[in-house]
Amino acid sequence: MDTDTATKAALLAALQTGGWSVATAESLTGGELAAALSEPAGASAAFVGGAVCYATRLKRDLLGVPAEVLDSDGVVSAACAEAMAAGARRVFVADYALATTGVAGPTEQDGQPVGTVFLGLAGPHGVQTRRLALEGDRAEIRAATVRAALDLLGEALQTSGSLGR
Repeated sequence: MDTDTATKAALLAALQTGGWSVATAESLTGGELAAALSEPAGASAAFVGGAVCYATRLKRDLLGVPAEVLDSDGVVSAACAEAMAAGARRVFVADYALATTGVAGPTEQDGQPVGTVFLGLAGPHGVQTRRLALEGDRAEIRAATVRAALDLLGEALQTSGSLGR
């Protein structure tokens, strides 16, 4: 088992230990985060599902991202990532939800340069966001975003006392 697979398995084990579930809301990662969380055997005990909302209208209509956020902050923003995570938590009835939005390239979007990424994590203790400034090609940015999202979830589980038991 490689390190990445071991990390994913540890995250899922921590979720299971806590009796928690996780869902995803993805834009730039196009389902790669959901694929990472569903990779280890037994993932269905904690991973409930995800939505790939590439289109802005889906962020609004499916995840409930307010039109005001989309109009004022844009889809490449902390406010959008926060609303996506909160929406996924609600839609999938999950304890935790991870969201990814940003610019994987090859060109800028909403005035944001390639590599600008925002993560959102909604959980029992509220919603947090993280801004990333990544480098590399499209595939490298997407892969780094997935790793960073898994790290963010791991930090939240560590804080809750479930990771590392």
